[in-house]
Amino acid sequence: MRHIFYIQVKKINIVLNKKKLIFNNLWLKELSDSITDPLDLLKYLGLDHKQHLLDGIQASKLFSFRVPKFFADLMEKGNEKDPLFLQVFTRYEEIIKFPKFVKDPLQEQNNQHDNYGFIKKYKNRLLILLTGYCVINCRYCFRRHFPYSKHALNQSRWDIIYQYIKKNKNINEIILSGGDPLMEKDKSLDKIITNLENISHLTTLRIHTRMLTLLPNRITQFLCERLISCSLNTVLVTHINHHHEISEKFKKKIKFLHHSKVILLNQSVLLRKVNDNALTLFKLHQALFKIGIIPYYLHMLDNVLGAAHFHVSECKAKKIMIKLLEISSGYLVPKFVKEVPGKKSKVLINLEF
Repeated sequence: MRHIFYIQVKKINIVLNKKKLIFNNLWLKELSDSITDPLDLLKYLGLDHKQHLLDGIQASKLFSFRVPKFFADLMEKGNEKDPLFLQVFTRYEEIIKFPKFVKDPLQEQNNQHDNYGFIKKYKNRLLILLTGYCVINCRYCFRRHFPYSKHALNQSRWDIIYQYIKKNKNINEIILSGGDPLMEKDKSLDKIITNLENISHLTTLRIHTRMLTLLPNRITQFLCERLISCSLNTVLVTHINHHHEISEKFKKKIKFLHHSKVILLNQSVLLRKVNDNALTLFKLHQALFKIGIIPYYLHMLDNVLGAAHFHVSECKAKKIMIKLLEISSGYLVPKFVKEVPGKKSKVLINLEF
């Protein structure tokens, strides 16, 4: 009788584990159901596809189109000026070549170490291009022309990276970037984190991701437990540009990391017609702080080819920041920065005229 009971309990545990596995991988199913055609997004939002179709098709040939349905559901139906829609929809301006807008605005490809998939431009930090894939293709992406296929990581390249870190003891922080590093599955991330934990002079792991507001189900129980248990100081940097991106589901999910030892920061990009006014930024920073995320950086747009229509002049940007300082608590005002090729760090923008 006891033997039969043990078998029944074992079967129940197997079923429960399978259900847990399905729950943890729900984000993969949602990812596969993303909208990959500009016309489909227009139809989904009830927008005039005749007006935008040709522009969208032409631009999507230059830089592929992908929007998760969860993110599309956060957009206002019938509103072509919706700030979330503007970030991801293809436009004819992407085809036009504007002066000073180039394919490699940060000259990152000059910093590659023989195509091994990492960038070393900081004294104490190593940036690893974990993947070339993103859950969404933001039209202002500064790596939209980056040759990720040349830097794809395999086991031999990982061996080179680990040896490079071990040899260079001045490196104490690893930044996982991409693409979006959380496009990697939990099992793969676990292996990478474990290998980094075993390098004695490393102290900090930083993960930069756009994914969590776009597919909140990526915040799996395993991911949370692994980041919390990591022996390195762990910093998770989200990329959120507008308060409308912060859904109720994301708020519930991020609670699993809030109040833990994981430091939660956010970086944004100042984008024309999206968040280029002080009140919008104030609302974003208030919403972030309410769920335990500290505003970290506000970036000037990098001058990447195809994104000139998002450009905000530095003069206007300074006025926005001055106004933001007037209406915000100091701890809710992010560092206002820009990237300058060749510089060893981001450059703080002086607000004086």
